[in-house]
Amino acid sequence: MYNLLDDLSIIEASSFVASPTAGLYCAQMGAEVIRVDHKEGGLDYDRYMLTEEGRSLSWENLNRAKKSVALDLRSAEGRELLVELSAKTGNLITNLPEKSFLSHDAVAADRPDLVSVRIMGWHDGRQAMDFTVNAASGYPLMCGPEDWDLETAPPVNQVLPAWDFITGAYCAFALVSAIRHRDRTGEGSELRVPLGDVAIGTVANSGAMAEMLYRGGDRERLGNAIWGAFGRDFRTRDGTRFMVAALTAKQWAGLVKAFDVAEGIAALEEREGVRFADGDRPRFEHRRALFDLFKSRAGAMDWSDLERRMGAEGCTFERYRTMHEAANDPVLVGENPLFTRSSGNPSGLEYPATRSFANIPGREAGAPAPAPYLGQHTEEVLATRLGLSSGAIGQLVDRDIARLSDA
Repeated sequence: MYNLLDDLSIIEASSFVASPTAGLYCAQMGAEVIRVDHKEGGLDYDRYMLTEEGRSLSWENLNRAKKSVALDLRSAEGRELLVELSAKTGNLITNLPEKSFLSHDAVAADRPDLVSVRIMGWHDGRQAMDFTVNAASGYPLMCGPEDWDLETAPPVNQVLPAWDFITGAYCAFALVSAIRHRDRTGEGSELRVPLGDVAIGTVANSGAMAEMLYRGGDRERLGNAIWGAFGRDFRTRDGTRFMVAALTAKQWAGLVKAFDVAEGIAALEEREGVRFADGDRPRFEHRRALFDLFKSRAGAMDWSDLERRMGAEGCTFERYRTMHEAANDPVLVGENPLFTRSSGNPSGLEYPATRSFANIPGREAGAPAPAPYLGQHTEEVLATRLGLSSGAIGQLVDRDIARLSDA
């Protein structure tokens, strides 16, 4: 954690991935993020995978460094408390529907300069989630082996809910942008960020939409090859599969030297009348012949030797790992300053947890804070934010409008 946002408080009323991610990134930069859930936990409180004690490891990691308030959000009184908390704080992240008790207008009635960021499904009000907007984007039909037929082969979904994480990151940026605007003008802002727009907008920003319209059809499947450049997976003689990429002249020259294929490259260049050092286009357009050459050479070498050679030439490469291997990798995790061992987690487990992804030279990042127990900060927040006495809070607890820690 860095303390760049330590003067900022945010109410988060959310579930699943995108909305909690926005709050997480703000918390990692020092903001006080107060997540308010229904008293029994939000929709994601028991999201798979669960420990034997029933603790969600997904929830635990998406809610690090936050405070937790548990209210009966099915009751009018509990909802009124959340609206009041949001108004007092002035900054709101949520994925609750706009036409709900937590609408921007309902909160802004008592806080005209409210900044709210609301994650939606589609811009027209339809519901969506990561895997459905991904289906609409076209990307799953670009994935799969090169020899699969575009018309009859199945789509290939990505495992990572990438649109959720991109949306969460964008929402954190949008929130801070609107707060900066308020600091200058005194004006509040209502920002609605449809998950579907993030997906289809990213298709446009990447140039892929213009490409499809220009070509008048769909892009072919490429297997594990990189579109528009030289890159693919290969396997060494001893069975190690790895990925290489060459997007610059230096990267290309390094691969040619590491694989010891200069002679074969020269023969291909003479036969095809091209120079592969000239850029991505000739390397991509003649990728099949190049892949055959590199595949043959990789298959004649052991991984230890080829890894050493590529490292010496400054190549861009990585061997494939299972995620279990990655979690135990000394370079990726064990010796990476991004991580430190996290204890005090609600699950009772100790494992690596991330600091902020951004490094600020000369500043101590601080250790990642654990996630709260559900309701751990209910009493503190109701007292400090709403000025409720211990007696008033006790009455809310007795009537089950508010709940304390589920530790």
